[in-house]
Amino acid sequence: MGHELTVQEKYHLITRNLQEVLGEDKLKAILKERELKIYWGTATTGKPHIAYFVPMSKIADFLKAGCEVTILFADLHAYLDNMKAPWELLELRTQYYENVIKAMLESIGVPLEKLRFVRGTDYQLSKEYTLDVYRLSSVVTQHDAKKAGAEVVKQVEHPLLSGLLYPGLQALDEEYLKVDAQFGGVDQRKIFTFAEKCLPSLGYAKRIHLMNPMVPGLTGSKMSSSEEESKIDLLDRKEDVKKKLKKAFCEPGNVENNGVLSFIKHVLFPLKSEFVILRDEKWGGNKTYTDYGELEKEFAIEIVHPGDLKNSVEVALNKLLEPIREKFNSPQMKKLASSAYPDPSKAKPAIKGPVKNSDPEEVVPSRVDLRVGKVLSVEKHPDADALYVEKIDVGEPEPRTVVSGLVEFVPKEELQDRLVVVVCNMKPQKMRGVESQAMLLCACSSGEPSQIEPLDPPAGSCPGEHVFVEGYESVQPDDELKPKKKVFEKLQVRRSSVLDTRISKDSTAQWKGKNFMTKLGNISCKTLTCGSIR
Repeated sequence: MGHELTVQEKYHLITRNLQEVLGEDKLKAILKERELKIYWGTATTGKPHIAYFVPMSKIADFLKAGCEVTILFADLHAYLDNMKAPWELLELRTQYYENVIKAMLESIGVPLEKLRFVRGTDYQLSKEYTLDVYRLSSVVTQHDAKKAGAEVVKQVEHPLLSGLLYPGLQALDEEYLKVDAQFGGVDQRKIFTFAEKCLPSLGYAKRIHLMNPMVPGLTGSKMSSSEEESKIDLLDRKEDVKKKLKKAFCEPGNVENNGVLSFIKHVLFPLKSEFVILRDEKWGGNKTYTDYGELEKEFAIEIVHPGDLKNSVEVALNKLLEPIREKFNSPQMKKLASSAYPDPSKAKPAIKGPVKNSDPEEVVPSRVDLRVGKVLSVEKHPDADALYVEKIDVGEPEPRTVVSGLVEFVPKEELQDRLVVVVCNMKPQKMRGVESQAMLLCACSSGEPSQIEPLDPPAGSCPGEHVFVEGYESVQPDDELKPKKKVFEKLQVRRSSVLDTRISKDSTAQWKGKNFMTKLGNISCKTLTCGSIR
């Protein structure tokens, strides 16, 4: 353990790289008596991208300074901000944020046990909080509320009332999270000053506000989730990172609005207290900078070339992203990512004319197009170590390409030429750049460590043969299972949370106690019993 930090050292860590601090004297006074309690909130809207490493890096500073840090997943705010997160996606997006933010913090070495994670809806729907929202609405003018949210809330010609509530809720969060300070970007300044004015009028204390500068995106403007080229997604592949960095604005000698330099200053430097420029021996070889000012100066006088700067950032950034990519490579996380952020290009156009009856359709196994398949070839996915890319004959003129996360569970040679059970009417989905046109069904153990075995059709089955559940053999399957209807997912779980689709004690695949079968007999698995099917 190092020495106990002095008040001055704590103050330096808390405020370094910040653009502005409102309430410096109060901050110093608290540090003389105890540790600072601080929170950072993020509305669960667009996908977090690499600019989120900027606040994460400061959170690491706060923890080093001994602060008690709360991270708020502001799910209700996400809905109120012009419905950037639709109500039905809110829970999924909040889960996505929670997983991705924790993965980012782990990637930069932040101990999660020192943090408190809270969701807005955990307390913002309480009687006390709701009453305070009404109290606040009686002392805040429409003009002040609109002005406070001008930089943060989406500005539209006919603003919704929800956007006017947003700044007041953010002010109340400071009181209800019992903190001394709130941290955010300088774009939050108007909300912060609004909070300083409002809270005392309700009899609550004015808080300290710490503001990060707005770090330019790779195009030289604010890095934004809605600008595809200006941001690198946390799950982007290495080649995408390279491509986007190549396009990044980084003029020789220009240190203004330089997103690449800003990223080094606000993320990479604070994490390691140094940065290595990687370059060819003929240009002087690698050089380690322990002072950011020196690196910026040498870039300004063109000793450091933009190409070398970008390459060095690419290497350092991929090191940070690797554990996040790894975490989100599991089938469960992939499903979460695609459910929380459905591909808009695949959304159905609005249907004109009378609206169909919205009664829930009957969910029966015959709606799923299950067939016997034969694995013709198995290869490792070029961009994902945990995935196989298989060619499977399902009785059509051409084999289908299927991507499966089975590398850890089933050796390649065990899949080659094997008969399997395949879901053939799921919507094709890209998995790390390769389109998967069907899904291979497997039995999964219920205990740890996980064991997975592909389902086995009866011996002598042929590719394309119909697989059905006893008693449901005559109904035509859907042309395509619509992801939103979640037919396959609904077949898997009963309301009591006992799995409907499961493996029996004698290793037979069943739905509600009835066997999956072909005309030749039952579908089973080699060794597993009492597991699930997925």
